Amino acid sequence: MAKTSVGIKNAGVQNAGVQNAGFQNAGVQGVNRRSFLAMLAGAAVSARAGARLDKPLRGIFVIVATPYTEAKAVDYQDLAREIDWQNRCGAHGVVWPQMASEYNRLTVEERLHGFEVIADAGKGKPAAVVFGVQGPDTAAALNYLRHAEKLSPDAFIAIPPEKGNSLEDYRAYYGALASATDRPIFIQDTGPHHPTPMPVPFIVELAKAHANLGYIKDEIEPVLDRMRELEAHRPLMKRVFSGNGGLTMIEEMSQGSDGTMPAAGYTDVYVEIWDAWQAGDRPKAREIFMHLLPLINLDEHLELGDQHMLYRRGVFKTSVTRIPHTSMTPEIKAEIDAAFEGLKPYLRV
Repeated sequence: MAKTSVGIKNAGVQNAGVQNAGFQNAGVQGVNRRSFLAMLAGAAVSARAGARLDKPLRGIFVIVATPYTEAKAVDYQDLAREIDWQNRCGAHGVVWPQMASEYNRLTVEERLHGFEVIADAGKGKPAAVVFGVQGPDTAAALNYLRHAEKLSPDAFIAIPPEKGNSLEDYRAYYGALASATDRPIFIQDTGPHHPTPMPVPFIVELAKAHANLGYIKDEIEPVLDRMRELEAHRPLMKRVFSGNGGLTMIEEMSQGSDGTMPAAGYTDVYVEIWDAWQAGDRPKAREIFMHLLPLINLDEHLELGDQHMLYRRGVFKTSVTRIPHTSMTPEIKAEIDAAFEGLKPYLRV
């Protein structure tokens, strides 16, 4: 479905297609004020609906890794190739740039251009596109959102502001983002700056105040308890996800989560697990997960960056990362090799 750039609230009437509805040529003769306003509102709602969700925002939403050249410049060619690869793996959504994308090591210009590259690469493909618009403060986040909005993504996601020191700072920040767009915004409640934890009742309050904030990527411990509490507030809470590399995705699915946002190197395997679970084959889902778990643990503790696996799988030209990471010793390589060997039967791509 073609999308129009009508997501910004208070968009002009022309963007809602009113002129094309024949009002200008026919005038309003014979149409009373109430009927005219009803038609006007209907046209605007219809246009917004056409730009809204034609993708369900459910399943495996991968945090896209940022590729670099040997000189540590962003490799936009590989970024576009990664979006194609993630779609071929069966990803239900692609999310960029978040913590695993090294968003806080990217310049403003790199992020804005990356939005454009991903929007173009994802056009016409099945995976939903979700853009990360967090910033150190509200003004910075709004700058990202307004640029990304023009590209008609399916949704946004935002980590709390680094300069926010209280829940009221967060309320103002998320409220400003929600008021600037009609698109869904996932609240991600973790960040590298250890933000003030958001209690579940506070998140529910945000969703009550702004319907497009009824989406969450929860990673605060005890995450399973918090997810159950959030899920109890459906339909106000429209989507409840977690992340953490998919470490507890089996338990999350068993209690009714809408999906997970894992790292980028094993997308096809995460999708195999999700598909098996949704088909009712829970033993198969658990079996595949047990083959993936050693690699999740290695990634979690070694902090090699997702680039190393995407390089290994032929998606990236280098394994370069901007994050200081563990050296790839022969012993570490041997452990990764052994774990990856057990995963090969479940690779789609």
